[in-house]
Amino acid sequence: MFDTFLFNVEYGINHVLDINAYDHVLFLIVLTIPYIFRDWKRVLLLVSTFTLGHTLSLILAAYGVVKVNGALIEFLIPVTILIVAVFNIFTAGKGARKERVGVLFFTTLFFGLVHGLGFAREFQMLLSKNDNKLILLLEFALGIEIAQVIIVFIVLFLGYIIQTVFRFSKRDWIMVVSAIVVGLVIPMLLNSDFLA
Repeated sequence: MFDTFLFNVEYGINHVLDINAYDHVLFLIVLTIPYIFRDWKRVLLLVSTFTLGHTLSLILAAYGVVKVNGALIEFLIPVTILIVAVFNIFTAGKGARKERVGVLFFTTLFFGLVHGLGFAREFQMLLSKNDNKLILLLEFALGIEIAQVIIVFIVLFLGYIIQTVFRFSKRDWIMVVSAIVVGLVIPMLLNSDFLA
């Protein structure tokens, strides 16, 4: 029982930290870079909102409520990353995002839903007939959340180092990282089966 729990949590952690599926990490980076350590509660809430969306879409897919076109979802995932990165570029240096919190959280929830649907096929293969789907999903979601908190901490820490030690302005940090992510995401879009 405990071994199964650990396996599922570890599977969730590895899902996020998989070097071959770095889209999840890219999304977390562009979601986090506008913030600093003192904003940790807001960032944690954003990341948890993303996990909620991710988990909801997995539940809907696992119970057969939704069926999706895999190619469309694989196209939409980099689109979501691109949207947040471009948003960062256009709003960098314009102050805190407190006033846009409602739209930001709704958007993050939606993006979590999209990212979760992208994983639904792999998750179906993980399930056996004897598994309690909901328990498995919750254990998996816990692993995702742990991995996301690790990534967020690393991004906040790097941001702190870059902005204090290397004297990058917050605006430049956001612009440079977002531009790099845009550069990484465009090939993902262009190579998408949906556009083929």
